[in-house]
Amino acid sequence: MNILELSEQEILRRQSLDELRKMGINPYPAAEYPVNAWSTDIIENFEDLPVIGKDEEGNDVRETPTPENSRMVSIAGRIMSKSIMGKAAFAKLQDSKGRIQVYVQRDAICPDENKDLYNIVFKKLLDLGDFIGVKGYVFRTKTGEISVHVMELTVLSKSLKPLPVVKTDADGKVYDAFDDPELRYRQRYVDLIVNAGVKDTFLKRATIIRTMRRILDDAGYTEVDTPILQNIAGGASARPFITHFNALNQDMYMRIATELYLKRLIVGGFEGVYEMGKNFRNEGMDKTHNPEFTCMELYVSYKDLLWGMDFTEKMLEEICTAVNGKPEVEIDGKVISFRAPFRRLPILDAIKEKTGFDCDGKTEDEIRAFCKSKGMEVDETMGKGKLIDELFGEFCEGTFIQPTFITDYPVEMSPLTKMHRSKPGLTERFELMVNGKELANAYSELNDPIDQEERFIEQMKLADKGDDEAMIIDHDFLRALQYGMPPTFGIGIGIDRLVMLLTGKFAIGEVMLFPQMKPEKKAPQSSIQEWEAIGVPENWAYVLRKAGFYLIQDIKDEKAQGLQQKIGEINKKFKLNYEKPSLDEVQSWIDKAQA
Repeated sequence: MNILELSEQEILRRQSLDELRKMGINPYPAAEYPVNAWSTDIIENFEDLPVIGKDEEGNDVRETPTPENSRMVSIAGRIMSKSIMGKAAFAKLQDSKGRIQVYVQRDAICPDENKDLYNIVFKKLLDLGDFIGVKGYVFRTKTGEISVHVMELTVLSKSLKPLPVVKTDADGKVYDAFDDPELRYRQRYVDLIVNAGVKDTFLKRATIIRTMRRILDDAGYTEVDTPILQNIAGGASARPFITHFNALNQDMYMRIATELYLKRLIVGGFEGVYEMGKNFRNEGMDKTHNPEFTCMELYVSYKDLLWGMDFTEKMLEEICTAVNGKPEVEIDGKVISFRAPFRRLPILDAIKEKTGFDCDGKTEDEIRAFCKSKGMEVDETMGKGKLIDELFGEFCEGTFIQPTFITDYPVEMSPLTKMHRSKPGLTERFELMVNGKELANAYSELNDPIDQEERFIEQMKLADKGDDEAMIIDHDFLRALQYGMPPTFGIGIGIDRLVMLLTGKFAIGEVMLFPQMKPEKKAPQSSIQEWEAIGVPENWAYVLRKAGFYLIQDIKDEKAQGLQQKIGEINKKFKLNYEKPSLDEVQSWIDKAQA
């Protein structure tokens, strides 16, 4: 990278980097730095020194803090602010748990005659964002702030890019906030540094996953891994990502679900198996959908849907309590309670409740006609199940705020689900709706291999009609079923949506560390080779860019003397010492740009 492609602050930081090295200080040392305390722990466990008397105004006077009578700590972190006051300074240090003030006194860190560590290194060469390690004792300042009086200071890492400086005035108004979602998601590392609360969201995510895993492990179920690359995209109705497996010379699908492999393990003799991992669906992106998402799927032998609802609501109540200290969470002014039991409502009843239309016993054409009468966009490729799904999504889904099990789905909507034990045409399936969105999908799993094959065939008919989300027949899965699969309950829970619910976030990008983003847009600029083609040497091409001329045509209306002066100022400002081009040379560049 040419130095002129950097901002002025970046250039200055690199110059500081060079100065540190000239002083014999390694700005990126390899040795371990011994950390024995963290900011929040120091503050929470601080104990004031004993009172030894009263001052003239009657206030308590405590022992003077010293290394001998105070807690000695060794901490490390990033400099987030710095206030120099002559021979002493205050700085805020941010570690993995929070921030703490450190007091840096020249003679304390430079006990010998050489004061360069304070006068040059700390005051001039260290910037906001740099990592340092400090050893010292904990004390309370006159203003009451718990701080660390630094006795030793070590440079641990030099930051070459400046952090956004977020400012808050006395009234709490924030200026220059780093709050653009695209920037925050694309540069999550910066978001985590400067925006309070972002890290907390992901710590809560970790708590959710850890608690769920503990509950499943304690229940005796086995965590497993199944293939992400699959010959057939099965286990759900979704459009897959396709890639090519060079070693096998065949196209493969990135999995859209873990279901069919997990059920193979139930056939193989596992009583209960679960997997937490990524699924991939080549579909749209919005605030609640991301093509790459995390899901937990669980399959348990000899259980059914009724057991599954009981297990699910108890598990979610425990997870919510682990994250928030209670089984309720507030989202946008609404208190959502995960206290068991949850409401249970058949899907056709839900549609009838919201629209007045009873889908029970209606033909595909009748349902399609009703959808059209409501102004919905439906077409001939949509089967009965798809139409019912569209109706539910249009009129019902967003209305269920409190956790609600939507049950008894039509068979057309559930090609992998066991037929209802008492209601012909329906299946033993539920979807858990919370805050207007689906959180979980569960079945009494279909284990009749003949019925399963017939349903796969029906799915292929939908595919022939143009439904690109219809399932493909998985012959190996059918073969596994023919060896016999016990009665089984299965459930999938969207981890990202669960985290959104329990942290009160409304966009899935807020709970994914690195959501997929479109490529960054870059301002168009002529290449160095293109500049060289009109006679501009490489070094001067970078100078022209620094002066704001990104494209060759940008100089065509310039006067030679004016352009020479502009690039000369850049040459002088950054001490480049390039040989100044003559007016004739500059004019020839302009002439060729005009050609």
